[in-house]
Amino acid sequence: MRPVARQPFKPRTTEELMALLSAVATAILTVIIISMLYFGRDIFVPVALAVLLSFVLAPLVGMLQRIRVPRGLAVVSVVVVAFMLIFAMGSLLAAQLTQLAGDLPRYQSTISEKIQAFRDTKAGRGTLERASDMLKDLSKELDKPKDAPSARSPGMIAGSNPSAPPVPVEVRQPDPGALESLRTLISPLIHPLATTGIIIIFVVFILIQREDLRNRFIRLAGSSDLQRTTAALDDAASRLSKLFLTQLILNGAFGVVIGTGLWFIGIPSAILWGILAAALRFVPYVGAVIAAAFPLALAVAIDPGWSMLLWTLVLFLVVEPLVGHVVEPMVYGRSTGLSPVAVVASATFWTALWGPIGLVLATPLTICLVVLGRHVERLEFLDVMFGDRPALSPPEIFYQRMLAGDPTEAAEKAEEFLKERSLASYYDEVALKGLQLAQADAERNTLDQERLTKIRDAVSEFAADLADQDDRPPARSRSTTDAEASSAVEGVAENAANEHLPYLRRETLPPDWQGEHPVLCVAGRSLIDEAAAIMLAQLSTEHGLAARVEAAASLSTTNVFRLDTTGVAIVCLVYLDARAAAHMRYSVRRLRRKLPKATIILGCWVKDMDPAALELLREGAKADLVATSIGEAVRLCIEATGAREHGHEAGTDKSTTAAA
Repeated sequence: MRPVARQPFKPRTTEELMALLSAVATAILTVIIISMLYFGRDIFVPVALAVLLSFVLAPLVGMLQRIRVPRGLAVVSVVVVAFMLIFAMGSLLAAQLTQLAGDLPRYQSTISEKIQAFRDTKAGRGTLERASDMLKDLSKELDKPKDAPSARSPGMIAGSNPSAPPVPVEVRQPDPGALESLRTLISPLIHPLATTGIIIIFVVFILIQREDLRNRFIRLAGSSDLQRTTAALDDAASRLSKLFLTQLILNGAFGVVIGTGLWFIGIPSAILWGILAAALRFVPYVGAVIAAAFPLALAVAIDPGWSMLLWTLVLFLVVEPLVGHVVEPMVYGRSTGLSPVAVVASATFWTALWGPIGLVLATPLTICLVVLGRHVERLEFLDVMFGDRPALSPPEIFYQRMLAGDPTEAAEKAEEFLKERSLASYYDEVALKGLQLAQADAERNTLDQERLTKIRDAVSEFAADLADQDDRPPARSRSTTDAEASSAVEGVAENAANEHLPYLRRETLPPDWQGEHPVLCVAGRSLIDEAAAIMLAQLSTEHGLAARVEAAASLSTTNVFRLDTTGVAIVCLVYLDARAAAHMRYSVRRLRRKLPKATIILGCWVKDMDPAALELLREGAKADLVATSIGEAVRLCIEATGAREHGHEAGTDKSTTAAA
């Protein structure tokens, strides 16, 4: 048996050790923070409530200050009014709960009748009877005494009279004193009153010391750029205040509508269910479902029929979508800034930590964390984990999909983008930038030939998937609902020069341009350049100038004279950067020998390049024209034909361009 060769020990570098220590320290710190939040919830819950109330009340305090009310008086007035409303609502809730508890026994007969009716059905008889028998068996087991009774009872001792009646024994407790009665009355109220007191104190001091707290947070966040940090935090605080105040008003209105509707339907304690619906609606997706469960159960209990249940269900099914999908986008935008997974995860996390109050506070607290992550560099991971903004930029997503060999998903994202922008804009602002990322990786030798070939093939399939897409900007902009596509659209301004590229038809072109492929797109040096040439050829074909692609190897000294140039009127030489001046010059020289009459366009996809430097690059390469984007290259090709745009609807009668 051959001995196993041991691998030599490789010591870790200082950077690896520091990264490992940092990861361990972060994990330990996370565990400590979560433990503190759990075991210190009696303190942290009031503080969290105070912070959120401060965000809600801050705009009201600001309004009073703008009319010359002193800050202290404004804070006290707003806090007093707010807590008076909260106490009044709490009293109303207590009264409603008491009334509901007293009325519940009256609904027992209705529930029994419905259960009996269900039992009488053929489908329900077996299930309910089996469940009833199981519960009876469990009840018998629980009622059995722990130990069997003794053969001789305690009274059967020697010399006793078994027929004598037992002597009744009554234990009397002494009457409680005044202090004991007072303690019994006050002890249940100590914890709620203490929590309320902590909340009031924190709210008052947070509102009074807002600027001081802001300055301290700026110091913690980093004071190297005071202007930027201050502007970011002021903007974040203002947005959070408006968001929470708007949510409070909107959810309150939702509760009023639900409560009023339940009152008209005849559901008891309609005010209670309206307040509960308003509170639970702070929890997206599941809050309204939980709020609807209680009135629906009560409707089943009190109504001998089923009409009350149906009306209650219709009320929630109409009001919730109306508020969520019509009113909310009109008032404060499409979403709260959280991803759906983050909403569910945060609700689970905060409920496990703090119970039901954590469920209500989950979304507001997570919104605060996401806003901090967007404005504080050290906390950026919070925005990445919980925010609704794409974690990768559109060019990074395109590059990642090409690396994964999944052009289908990239085409789906592109179709969302094309609802608001043209195909040329997508190629120039998203796809080309993604290929430039691939070019940078290739120059660092992180991409082997197999991966480069995979990227080229994926881009070819991607361009084929978009062959039926129109390049004209949409006449009526259709807003996309895809977050990643929206992010790409926001970062792209339609180039006026390429905003309306003409559509040509083969029969209207000059004779020299009526060949099968009048446009020849040649890759400069690499497979990445060839991928860019594929997109250029697809867009040129879309506009009526059929194009084909040749690899970079076709311009070698041994292959250039075997290059098929039949019917070629213009050549586009494609490079993703401007650092190969010598290679450009030699490539143009070889093309001149092969095609002395053809126009040569140097496609150098470098944005914001100095015009003088660009002209020097063209002159050095001896090219006729130079373009810095795919859209510009297609425009130059169209202008070189001298033909006018054919007046047909975009996307129709493309039979002459489909051959390529």
